[in-house]
Amino acid sequence: MIPSTDTDGDSHPLVIALSGTLSLAVAMGIGRFAFTPLMPMMLHDGLLDLASASWLASANYFGYLLGAILCTLQPTIWSRQGWPPLSVSRMVRAGLLLTCLLTALMAIDAPAAWPWLRFIAGVITAVTFVYTSTWCLGRLSRMNLPSSGGIVYAGPGVGIASSGLLASLMVQLDWHSGAGWVAFALLAALMTAIVWRVFHTDAGLPLPAAMHERSTSGGSTTEKAALTLAYGLAGFGYIITATFLPVIARTAIPGSIWPDLFWPLLGIAVALGAIMASRIPARVDQRYLLLACFLIQAAGVAIGNWMPVLSGFALGSLLVGLPFTAITFFAMQLGRRLHPQSAPAIIGMLSAAFGFGQIIGPPVAALLLARASTHAQGFSWSLNIAAATLVFGALIFGWMARLFPYKDNIASPT
Repeated sequence: MIPSTDTDGDSHPLVIALSGTLSLAVAMGIGRFAFTPLMPMMLHDGLLDLASASWLASANYFGYLLGAILCTLQPTIWSRQGWPPLSVSRMVRAGLLLTCLLTALMAIDAPAAWPWLRFIAGVITAVTFVYTSTWCLGRLSRMNLPSSGGIVYAGPGVGIASSGLLASLMVQLDWHSGAGWVAFALLAALMTAIVWRVFHTDAGLPLPAAMHERSTSGGSTTEKAALTLAYGLAGFGYIITATFLPVIARTAIPGSIWPDLFWPLLGIAVALGAIMASRIPARVDQRYLLLACFLIQAAGVAIGNWMPVLSGFALGSLLVGLPFTAITFFAMQLGRRLHPQSAPAIIGMLSAAFGFGQIIGPPVAALLLARASTHAQGFSWSLNIAAATLVFGALIFGWMARLFPYKDNIASPT
């Protein structure tokens, strides 16, 4: 287990960051994205077709949206009722345990229950993401190390890479998809056990009242709306690739052993991109960083589409993965800058917008697949739309940076 080295309520910053990494590896890499590498196995087992797979993915993303909305509304509801604040650390622990359980239950041969299981898993994923982000970023910011939060967002990449490599091995061994769900649940349980002792207290977190006293100023309503819209576009822009990458690659290069490895390659790129983001000073304007990340990801989505060969999918996987959680990290930093009064509320609102974008992606792909003459054509149309969406999001950040230059009275994300 990662040892907790408390000093006046604070753990070592590396312990905090790595614990957040593993927490998000469970919540995002497994709880949210386990379906992507297991989808080809479920298709092979005859348990799904592409249309039902699309709706099963959307059920998870709809749950993510609902979970994010609940996190956004929770502070207001609790305040009006006079209830004590929720324990952030306990919410993280509960989310990790439920993710393990819900992943294991997907192994049961009960197709009617799968949409509900994926829906609930989406809710839990969003809640765990919001409260892990709140716990880790809050403690690191109090230590004046906000950029170290980038390490936390390597978590989805760690989860994607580890689960993707495990899925590739299972495909080679001709495992049934049910065994795959059990294996992923055990992997999630191992990661949960490693970090369990770290998430034992809320000590060291900035108090909402104290944060409000330090800075009651923030960004304008227009800036917050623009950030929310752009971040929602990111949810749509990446999700078709993140949901169907192994299937798209198998369609383009049938019979190859490589398609199952593009997903873990994307996960490795996600982790590397998050670590690189942690090295960028917090004083750098996040709007320009987000603009660059959106364009890089748009190129990744487009390259795999325009070059449906081994090199194209490999390069596309890298370019989609590198900015993936860097986008999340920079957006959360910018959100905390624009809305310093309540970190969970702004993180929840942004996550809700992202979740809404995710929900739209798989049904759009399913609709275009149904209208196209071939699966390859349908995926091509979907990916072109996704790439264009990311370019539009990049333009929004460029517009924000020009229209709303940073001012001293806007709080830094601490």
